[in-house]
Amino acid sequence: MKVLGFGDNIVDRFVDRGIAYPGGNSVNFAVFARQLGVDASYLGVFGSDAAGTFLRDAVSDQGVDISRSVVREGPSGVSTLTVVDGDRVFGGWNGGGVTVGQPLELDPELLSYAASFDLVHTSVYSATESQLPALRETSALVSIDLSSEDEFRSPEYLDRVAPFADLVLLSCSHLTLRQTRAVLADAVDRGAGLAVGTRGIRGAIVFDGRDHVTAPAQPVDDPSTIVDTMGCGDAFITAFAVSLLTSGWTRSRRPWVGALDTALRDGAGFAARQCLVEGAFGHGVDAGIVPATM
Repeated sequence: MKVLGFGDNIVDRFVDRGIAYPGGNSVNFAVFARQLGVDASYLGVFGSDAAGTFLRDAVSDQGVDISRSVVREGPSGVSTLTVVDGDRVFGGWNGGGVTVGQPLELDPELLSYAASFDLVHTSVYSATESQLPALRETSALVSIDLSSEDEFRSPEYLDRVAPFADLVLLSCSHLTLRQTRAVLADAVDRGAGLAVGTRGIRGAIVFDGRDHVTAPAQPVDDPSTIVDTMGCGDAFITAFAVSLLTSGWTRSRRPWVGALDTALRDGAGFAARQCLVEGAFGHGVDAGIVPATM
């Protein structure tokens, strides 16, 4: 089994701690898959600044292959955050730097490389939408994290990405169950193979066009050990996807209800363990490596 994180990398700068951590949805997916014992690689653009060097070293140190990624002249993406009662609160970002401003295009060589993986994962923060049709023409499954913002679940946006996605993840902790089901149904109606909605402490739900499967969140044994919720959603979708791949999921072999239930529970368990980790996957350094303001 081989998976590829394709797209965003970023430095998460916690202003309350004065610590910067490596992150980014696509990077986290690759790192978390490697932690789960899967052969994982990352493909994207790193900035040429000190933050970019920090990111490259951190991802590589996790055993993720970054050999096809490139460095481009310019700044890395930086986000600012604080932790309030264990939850991360975003304070803004610089637009993603060269990672988003000058994203990779999949030429024939890179497309062939991406096609060698069982699944390619990306996100709405990766500027990879234009590459999805080509990816969908390969045998590799395609997953995309649609985050929580309304702009990424509008009919216009879903029509751009859903027809080329085998799996989409939507953060729905701010929605009712009825609203969540409606959002998932819309994503599937517009072409997504599977749609998963995470609902925080209320668990998660997946819709495959026929059945809704739900599973509870897994509580942390000792709440006092929770560090922050950074990367929990990324941990969930990684473990969910890896579980389905392990069950034999391919584009021609859709997961059955039992496999979806197991995948939801695997995702919940891995997300709970992620609450005990600083940042997305540790590697914290003095926040002085990135600007104090953006």
